[in-house]
Amino acid sequence: MDPSQAVLWFFFVIFALFVLGTILGGFFQVRTAEACVVQRMGKFLRVATAGMNFKFPWLDQVAGRIDLRVQQLALDVETKTQDNVFVHIPVSVQYHVIPTKVYEAFYKLANPAQQISSYVFNVILGHVPKMNLDDAFLHQADIAVAIKEGLDDVMTTYGYAIDQALVTDIKPGEKVKAAMNEINAAQREQVAATARSEAEHGIMLVLLTQYLDTLKEISAQGKSNALFMSHSPAAIGDLFQQMQNAVFIGQKAADASQ
Repeated sequence: MDPSQAVLWFFFVIFALFVLGTILGGFFQVRTAEACVVQRMGKFLRVATAGMNFKFPWLDQVAGRIDLRVQQLALDVETKTQDNVFVHIPVSVQYHVIPTKVYEAFYKLANPAQQISSYVFNVILGHVPKMNLDDAFLHQADIAVAIKEGLDDVMTTYGYAIDQALVTDIKPGEKVKAAMNEINAAQREQVAATARSEAEHGIMLVLLTQYLDTLKEISAQGKSNALFMSHSPAAIGDLFQQMQNAVFIGQKAADASQ
């Protein structure tokens, strides 16, 4: 083989390898739960789905990849209730790209997390300041429903579906928590004291009834034996005091055993 033919073969091999590399470079892979946006010379061409795909070399480009899995956005919104208590409200939003609306998700919305955050803040600031703190605790689920319903309407336009919107807690300041605990403790103690008082009065009434029934039975018996009992106010008061002391001692013993 003369030198000129060798040079031609060399360039032919180089060209063949270039063509083969170019063709093989047109193949690309899309993973499961993913979609790729393919453009041709800067213009949207199609959405490539999971598996092996092909694009024309030099003309087509993969503009971006979209994750179709469920995403979660955690937010912490600070606001004030109607009774002037500042609270932190953790919100968790789960969302995903609608497979049939990859175009809208890729081209219409640059930052979905920011859009969702803005709407969540708007909904909470529109609801919680109209409630006092107790109502805010009671209506956590209603706030979450309002967030989800509003986000569904807004985000569907951009190709996103809202799976869940959860208001996981309402967190007032530490001083407010301490005050609430003190109020609850005082209310529980008041209920317990009322119950103890009612129980003590009930026992005293039973003892007095038994005492009077005993006197009635003694007086009804026609025997010669006589029983003299003092019925002066001081004696009856002393009897009640003794019964009351017995009740208190029994109550203390029961509390100590718990």
